[in-house]
Amino acid sequence: MFKGSIVAIVTPFKDNKLDEKALTDLIEWHISEGTNAIVPCGTTGESATLEYDEHYRVIELTVQVVNGRVPVIAGTGANSTSETIMMTERAKSIGADGALLVVPYYNKPTQEGLYLHYKTVAESVDIPIVLYNVPGRTSLNMLPQTVARLAGIKNIVAIKEATGNMAQVSEIINLCGDRITVLSGDDFTTFPLIMLGGAGTISVSANVAPADLAAMCKAANNGNIEEARRLHYKLEPLNKGMFIETNPISVKTALSLMGKIEEELRLPLCTMAADNREKLKNILINYGLI
Repeated sequence: MFKGSIVAIVTPFKDNKLDEKALTDLIEWHISEGTNAIVPCGTTGESATLEYDEHYRVIELTVQVVNGRVPVIAGTGANSTSETIMMTERAKSIGADGALLVVPYYNKPTQEGLYLHYKTVAESVDIPIVLYNVPGRTSLNMLPQTVARLAGIKNIVAIKEATGNMAQVSEIINLCGDRITVLSGDDFTTFPLIMLGGAGTISVSANVAPADLAAMCKAANNGNIEEARRLHYKLEPLNKGMFIETNPISVKTALSLMGKIEEELRLPLCTMAADNREKLKNILINYGLI
């Protein structure tokens, strides 16, 4: 259902408010560059510091601008099951095509608790659900056996796997087969993950190089391994640059240097350190983005 290059799009701000024009322009650019789907209000979209009305407006505007041209997968995960259901129901009513649900953070539930969380949400809201496993953010790893259990629920259709652990990815694919789509959650793993049987990526780097990410995923999925490998190595410096500082500091700085958004984040995220900004600028220059 969801495959290829899926951008975890930034939320542009101007004077501490959603910059609707900048978001609209970004979405149009992504569609013209070949991005296969858009995720508003993910980690890269600074969902943690969006108020509810802002969160819903970002999803609503994305759905309106996309207008059915590509899928919209709304980030609606929370560390409370009831809150996750509430936000997911709202995203469905707005018109999102799917929901990205992060592993509940801070609570550190057991694997059984994880299973029950996702099962409860899936049974409460009839929308395609993408699991999101990112232990670096949540301090909890959703194990392959838990993913395999969840893959038996009809509207749990994919997982964004952001452990960076190819052994874990391999085990998920081996256990689940075609019952669930596996997507990369770390740009440097996208090419090897597709080679293992995955289908694409929910990407940070696609924010700044959408055409190359889309082309790499397409080539890899179509069996054009040499071209996919070439693009993988071309993208590697950019992938590293996106994580010089905590995401989305680097990617928003990059987009501002490219003239696409204001360089504005919400505390506790702050402006990039001057030496790191210079490193990032050189990466963008070498890549040909500025």
